[in-house]
Amino acid sequence: MNNVSNLNDPTIHQDFSKEMSYGDYLHLDQILSSQHRLSGHHDEMLFIVIHQTSELWMKLILHELEAARDAILQNNLEPAFKMLSRVARIQQQLIQSWDVLSTLTPAEYMQFRDKLGKSSGFQSYQNRLIEFMFGGKRAKALAVYEHQPELHQILSVALNQPSMYDAAIMALAKRGLEIDPSCLDRDWSQEYKEHPSVKAAWATVYRDVDQYWDLYELAEKLVDIDSRQQQWRFNHMVTVERVIGFKMGTGGSSGVDYLKHVVAQRYFPELWSLRTDL
Repeated sequence: MNNVSNLNDPTIHQDFSKEMSYGDYLHLDQILSSQHRLSGHHDEMLFIVIHQTSELWMKLILHELEAARDAILQNNLEPAFKMLSRVARIQQQLIQSWDVLSTLTPAEYMQFRDKLGKSSGFQSYQNRLIEFMFGGKRAKALAVYEHQPELHQILSVALNQPSMYDAAIMALAKRGLEIDPSCLDRDWSQEYKEHPSVKAAWATVYRDVDQYWDLYELAEKLVDIDSRQQQWRFNHMVTVERVIGFKMGTGGSSGVDYLKHVVAQRYFPELWSLRTDL
């Protein structure tokens, strides 16, 4: 791993005229030249960097979630555990990023808010892909991307694929736990609804951890990422209210009112409801 403190050490190779450098490998010229303020206000840089880095973290989340889902579908659970643990750590970075953005005061934000036009975080296609991966499927969400055929196609494909939780439910069935067929062969574009057979199967796992240790660990990894996603939404809501109050969002959303509506949303319902019954 690169040690920045040693960059001035004369013993370190410094002639990169014919070799790939640190900046070359990371394409830093492109990354660090992609912050274009549309106003002359100092704090617009904060706003841009926070959102750009969030998109990079979301790219990594999707990279890990897709591989984890594929491993679960192949009934190869152990590799998925590491990937889901990494997702939870990335989510923590995203949660903390709201603390940095909250240093932006209402008076400061108003100095450049009009420059954003109709752009809004609600238009983030990667955030939408994460929601789809978790099982938050809404076909009407694709309408925002109709003017971008490539993105629309990517989202359409994701909408019609099994979610992470669908894969976990299939894993329960593969282990011989009784799952209603309607949960295993359904329209994947529809949001998953809690089902008694799935709750009963997870309850069996939690009551016999020794026999179903891998499924138990999978369940707890899913609870981890679901919990952190809820924390991310809560911090998002608080930050937005702190900066703009109850104003309408730049993209036409209801802003804080919408965020308050979704903050309690949970993607893996049986993993939460069974806790009351155990």
